[in-house]
Amino acid sequence: MRYERILTVQDISCVGQCSLTVALPILSACGVETCVLPSAVLSTHTAGFSGFTFRDLTEDIPPIAAHWKKEGIVFDGIYTGYLGSVKQINYVKEILDGLIKQDGFSVIDPAMADNGKLYPAFDEEYVREMKKLCAAADIVLPNITEACFLTDTPYQTEYEKEYIFELLEKLCKLGAKTVILTGVGYTPETTGVAVYENGKYSYYPHRRISRGCHGTGDVYASAFVGALCQGKSTYDAARIAADYTVSCIENTQSDPAHWYGVKFEPVLPKLIKQF
Repeated sequence: MRYERILTVQDISCVGQCSLTVALPILSACGVETCVLPSAVLSTHTAGFSGFTFRDLTEDIPPIAAHWKKEGIVFDGIYTGYLGSVKQINYVKEILDGLIKQDGFSVIDPAMADNGKLYPAFDEEYVREMKKLCAAADIVLPNITEACFLTDTPYQTEYEKEYIFELLEKLCKLGAKTVILTGVGYTPETTGVAVYENGKYSYYPHRRISRGCHGTGDVYASAFVGALCQGKSTYDAARIAADYTVSCIENTQSDPAHWYGVKFEPVLPKLIKQF
């Protein structure tokens, strides 16, 4: 197996199966040395819990990065998830410039919106800075809502392939080399992943599951990066990550008490078998 060193930058929600508590175990299970840079620490995630604690770690990012640079530490790849502020986005840009190997890759998940709306903490300034970060990325992983904000395209719940092609092409014109667009469904029964690489479009459909689960975007992105690190093509990594995410949701459906995330850990052997 290949053995690569990946840095992932996102928050830690101590309970809730999202962000770093998802990325670290999934990437590690994929045989990847996983280094972490926490952007914040929360007692739980913010979807459904109340009274959660929050500690902002923005000002810890520059000295951590400076120490790594002093030690000559560089990464084969950098993968970002939820970034809490414009300042954090700008710090990540500096990390992309200074701590990635010459032949390394960057994957940006612009985790900022869903269902046609920005997350409550974000505004137009955040979107402008996220556009710049995505422009510097090798691969971007938006959902349709995020793609619309990044490209100033009106959000639609019903669409044809031409609408998806337009989003993909606009994202590449923004500067991203490869786009993985999630949540693309052309029929009521299916959803899937659109891949746009070197001007070529491909699509992987799978069954649509009506019950949504928090953290599945992080599960998908982490499995995708893990598959890439094992030498899979972009399309195969997108397919493997989609199948794994669906399996995680299916593994959680029968337990209504587990509303806050997906039981991804028992399904890890299925993911590992793909390698």
